[in-house]
Amino acid sequence: MTLTLLKTVALLTAANVFMTFAWYGHLKSLNHRPLLLAIFASWGIAFFEYVLQVPANRLGFQVLTLGQLKIVQEVITLAVFIPFAVLYMKQPISLNYLWASLCMCGAVYFVFRG
Repeated sequence: MTLTLLKTVALLTAANVFMTFAWYGHLKSLNHRPLLLAIFASWGIAFFEYVLQVPANRLGFQVLTLGQLKIVQEVITLAVFIPFAVLYMKQPISLNYLWASLCMCGAVYFVFRG
């Protein structure tokens, strides 16, 4: 179970990096380019997200419930998004990220408790 879970988390993390850039990266790098170009660029990036996400979900579902798998995904999404927002998009760091993270801790607790 542990190795499968580690592989799942690694794949989900890599997938989330692609997902975050597909969803938000165009706001910085393609903001003044035609919308269709941003859409196709995002689709191209999202392809690599799916190449990682689909096997991650198949692996994870072997050892986690669907709800647990979803919450793990959301925690990873937040963990990838915060550095992306602050470091790449140059957004100010905010206590709101801390509060959101604490809410996610609550979600993890409730989904994983016996």
